[in-house]
Formats: sequence, C-alpha cells, structure tokens
Amino acid sequence: MKNYLQFGVWIWILVGIITFFYLLKKPAPFGRHTKEGWGPMIDNKLGWMIMEIVSPIVFTLMLMYWAKEINFQKWLLLLLWNIHYLNRSIIFPLRIKTEGKKMPAAIMLSAVGFNIFNGLFNGYFLAVTDVNYSSVLFAIGLFIFISGFAINNIADNMLINLRKPWETGYKIPQGFLFKYISCPNHFGEIVEWAGFALMAWNYGALSFLIWTFANLAPRAFDHHKWYQNKFPDYPKDRKALIPFIV
Repeated sequence: MKNYLQFGVWIWILVGIITFFYLLKKPAPFGRHTKEGWGPMIDNKLGWMIMEIVSPIVFTLMLMYWAKEINFQKWLLLLLWNIHYLNRSIIFPLRIKTEGKKMPAAIMLSAVGFNIFNGLFNGYFLAVTDVNYSSVLFAIGLFIFISGFAINNIADNMLINLRKPWETGYKIPQGFLFKYISCPNHFGEIVEWAGFALMAWNYGALSFLIWTFANLAPRAFDHHKWYQNKFPDYPKDRKALIPFIV
C-alpha cells in the first residue's frame, strides 16, 4: 500500500499539470460558466456541501490510520485543514446567495473524486513524514497560510455581500485586493495552500498546491475575461490573479 501511494502521488501531480493546460482551454462548467449538456443538475449549495465534506473526512481518517504518533505540528495541520473545509463545506454554501442555481452533478462527482484522492495523499504523507524539519519555516508557512485564509475569506465575504437578498445579477467588486486583481479569493486560496505545503513539507501537500493552482488559476483567467466582456467599464489596469503581474 505504501509503495502504491508513493508512486500514485507522482501520477496525481502529473494529472494536475495536465488539468491546468486543459482548463486553460475549457472552463469548468459551474458558477457563472455553467452550461447545458453536462447531464443531470443538482442544487448548487447541496452540491458544494457534498463535494467538499469528503476532504476533511478522508484526510482525518488517513492521518489517524497511518500515524504512529501525532505531534503538535501535525495536530495543528489537521486543525487548519478542517477549519478550511468546515468553512468550505458548510458555512460558505449556507451563506452564498444562489437560490435556484444548479451545477452539473458530473462536476460534483468529479470534485468528490478529487477530494478523496487529495485527502488520501495528504493524510498519508502527513502521517508518515516528519514535520520537525525547521521551526522557522513552519512558522513562516503558518503566517502564509493564515494570510491566504484571511484574503480568501475577506474576498468571499465581499462577493457574497455584493448582492442584495432580492438581486441575482453580477456587479463589479471594488476595494481590498479587488483594486488590483479580479479574483483575490482564488489568489488567497493559492497562498493558503502554499503556506500549508511549506508547513507540512511533503509530497501530498505539494500535490495539493499544484492542483490548487491548476484549478484556480485558469478559473481566475476565465472570470477576468468574463468581467471584461460583461462590463465595458471594467478597470483596465486590473489583473486576473496576481497583483501587477497576470
């Protein structure tokens, strides 16, 4: 089993890289990019809950099963992982104002599959890897994680509050990092998992960082183009994902 997981994570990383180039050409069909022709649809909020709750369950079970002992650093990483996914699987779906909106069930199921593999690899490698390599780098990684988590949640909160309860349309977000980029929520999540990868320092966490970028960077580019096409007055100097760069 151990040999399969160690070999499998490299295949998983390769699939993530391929996915990045695929998504540059073909946006994932959910949210504002939802399209017909993807089979049965499911309520947007319910789909979010189902696909995201898988990750903390699998991650926690794998860590508990494989770890001979769990030190402070590993408990902290487990806590950070589950805080993120508690927000992503329960709090965030209940807060978003998407009544009546749906997503393809196929997208939900593909996300469930991703979260199973992601939780499996991250839980296993955290269990078997020593994270005591450097207290300084661990602290830096924690700071980066918290910064990314804050950016992600502030941006999400601003996007949620753009709409009044009776509104369904889109508006141009303003303020905070929206002054510089179209998708600070995606930027924050990439930063968040970069910090986690630095703290955990294992192949599972590296694979998650690669997959996070592979999923969110193309989506940020697509959102940016969508904003530019929908709003003629969209800020010309605003970048898509990384301030002043791209």
